[in-house]
Amino acid sequence: MTRQIVLAVVGGLVLLVALSSVFIVDERQKALVLQFGKVAAVHEKPGLYFKVPLIQNVVKYDDRILGLDTQSLEVTPLDDRRLVVDAFARWRIDDVVQFRKAVGAGGVPLAENRLSKILVAATRQVLGQVPSNTILSAEREKLMARIRDIARDEAKALGVEMIDVRLKRTDLPTQNLEATFARMRAEREREAADERARGREAAQKVRAQADRTRVEIVSKAQKEAEIIRGEADARRNAIFAEAYGRDPEFFAFYRSLRAYEQALAEGNTSLVLSPNSEFFAFFRSETGALAAPAAAAVPGPGEATAAGQ
Repeated sequence: MTRQIVLAVVGGLVLLVALSSVFIVDERQKALVLQFGKVAAVHEKPGLYFKVPLIQNVVKYDDRILGLDTQSLEVTPLDDRRLVVDAFARWRIDDVVQFRKAVGAGGVPLAENRLSKILVAATRQVLGQVPSNTILSAEREKLMARIRDIARDEAKALGVEMIDVRLKRTDLPTQNLEATFARMRAEREREAADERARGREAAQKVRAQADRTRVEIVSKAQKEAEIIRGEADARRNAIFAEAYGRDPEFFAFYRSLRAYEQALAEGNTSLVLSPNSEFFAFFRSETGALAAPAAAAVPGPGEATAAGQ
């Protein structure tokens, strides 16, 4: 019975030792086999591996792409216009042995702390060499590539590959927002005033051109009207002359009727004329023919004497 117990204990110990000497590395990991703190083996491919129990231990690291977000930091671009920047990076462990030597037992948290410092320093270095307008423009992509390259060179000492760096947010500090908005409003108002001034200038040119065109059109129309009026007057005079040549008495009668129509129209000034005036020559004719004006009566001797008295 005692022998069976001993065999069971020994079998259990053997099984425990066998299990402790086996470990698995999956496709998401890299593993280091450490012996007394030194690297004894490196396993980067997934599979089943063995180690010496109690003497060797296994440390596994994530082989996937990891993310790193930095805290908001203030940078001062070339034009001394401070900006608040948030950045993030994508990185992975490239050389697991170098990574172990650099961070020791601190592992990924210590590596992230050091990478954050590297990323902040690279961001300040690159953004401090350009004006703020460049940071906020399409050139931002090139600036992020420069930050990545600088951080990648420094991260090699940690056995880390810096894959990408991005600027998530680039804003003005809160205390500078109002001054910036006031400056932007002033610039927009100045641009609006310039546009209005150019618009008024263009409108004045259009009005001047329109006035000039109107004067030219009116002048041309008046000129043509005067020519037409002159030709019509000449034609009318020719007709009058022809009518007078054919029948002078009828022409005189027609002209008198026109004179009566214009002189006796409603609202005209009253006329004071002698009954013997040539203006009423046709009124004195029963046939409508032009009557000769009546001869003035010659006073007799007695009338002359009476008139003289």
